[in-house]
Amino acid sequence: MAGAAAAAFAAQVLRGRWFMAYGSFLIMSAAGATYIFAIYSKDIKSTLGYTQEQLNTVGFFKDVGANIGIHAGLIAEVTPPWFAFANTGALVTCVKNFPESRGVMLGLLKGFVGLSGAIFTQLYLSFYGGGGSNTKPLILLVGWLPAAISVAFLGTIRIIRAPRSPTAARREYRAFCGFLYVSLALAAYLLVVIVLQKRFKFTRAEYAVSAAVVFAALLAPFAIVLREEAALFRKTPPKEEADDVPALSAATKPSPAAAETPPATAMERVVRALRPPPRGEDYTILQALVSVDMIGESLGYPQRSIATLVSLISIWNYLGRVSAGFASDALLSRYGISRPVVVTGVLLLTVAGHLLVAFGVPGSLYAASVLIGFCFGAAYPMILAIISEVFGLKYYSTLYNVGNVACPVGSYILNVRVAGRMYDREARRQGAVAVAAGKKELTCIGVKCYKDSFLIVAGVTVAAAVVMAALAWRTRKFYAGDIYARFREEAAAGGGGAGNGTGAGEDEKVESKEEKAVMTPTST
Repeated sequence: MAGAAAAAFAAQVLRGRWFMAYGSFLIMSAAGATYIFAIYSKDIKSTLGYTQEQLNTVGFFKDVGANIGIHAGLIAEVTPPWFAFANTGALVTCVKNFPESRGVMLGLLKGFVGLSGAIFTQLYLSFYGGGGSNTKPLILLVGWLPAAISVAFLGTIRIIRAPRSPTAARREYRAFCGFLYVSLALAAYLLVVIVLQKRFKFTRAEYAVSAAVVFAALLAPFAIVLREEAALFRKTPPKEEADDVPALSAATKPSPAAAETPPATAMERVVRALRPPPRGEDYTILQALVSVDMIGESLGYPQRSIATLVSLISIWNYLGRVSAGFASDALLSRYGISRPVVVTGVLLLTVAGHLLVAFGVPGSLYAASVLIGFCFGAAYPMILAIISEVFGLKYYSTLYNVGNVACPVGSYILNVRVAGRMYDREARRQGAVAVAAGKKELTCIGVKCYKDSFLIVAGVTVAAAVVMAALAWRTRKFYAGDIYARFREEAAAGGGGAGNGTGAGEDEKVESKEEKAVMTPTST
């Protein structure tokens, strides 16, 4: 009997929402390999003899591959979630499984993506050694590790519905806080290790210990998964009872709208199809950062410090993403401050980081990496949450990837056409290239290398803040209402039966008697 119960619990864990979320966290923690391009881009530039504009073009196509996922979104609309690309499948599925906590979920998921750069760096140093002097093996690690993790969790990524209630929402929020604390501990550890590795020369064994701690921190959230599923397992009634109640409810309580609404005429149906839905209903269908390695080189930073800067940006990117997810949800629910307002403030704060780089204040690149990394991380999940709130979740797979198009477009215009050309022009003026040999890389030294380009980026960021402020003004009435009421009504009407069999009835078992009394009149 105990063995059967253990097997049933193990099956529930593997089929449950929480293990799906944990698998998504691990997939996303390996999905940010593009953020460490600056670590090995110098080797690409010197080995292949590229100019800075050519290297930035390579970086642009990296951004295209990472962000132009409209085809992936369209595939996800007609296939199971696990069939889609890793980023789209994991993120969109999590948002649909936790619709009322989408800000928190997006912050955590994108936070793990932000941490992935620092995680990859530690694993690379542990697996291949060399103190980071040879970055070519890092490309191999980027090639096989994300694919292996995605294949391992392939079967867990799917839609799992669950009923909603205030008590269940509070418990859900506490679980997310647990994930947050674990990820914060991992970020703090990575920050300390990065500083120590900059000050001291680590041995191969010490790098291995550092990577082992990272592995342990990535496994720690599984304890939260077991805790949540154990609580649900103890409260879940026999399957027959759980299945009978929603069926009886659905059979005996017809929808008032269906009973009272007369059949629509052909003309009314045409007009209704052409009319756009209200905000928040389901519609039918980067900031650019130049290479931090070249910025550091132009300002006289050594290669070891440049690797530290890349990891610092990764960590602060993570902190921006998770803090924005939790903070924007709290500001919206408690004080009615909409996400577009918060994004406007974040964009204005980013301008300070761009100006620090533009004017080349001594030692300012560390502060600029903190500001730019944090603000870029904070803006990204909030923009994705705004898309889901304004346009709905029905076609979020496609809408999410349409929103991501802005990143490579901005990267090409500001990074390749503006920053890359200005860098090469200044490098040629300094006579940094050996024309006769044709092999020496084009290198620019001094503040002028990136001053004009970052002033342009700062101006574009101010313009983006103005546009976001206009969006905040246009959506003020929408955010003043209860934008998540529809999800609670749908869950109450449908009983949350769609899922894997463990989702139905999960949250109802932890409802208080008072909440049941409040819900009863609405279904009579």
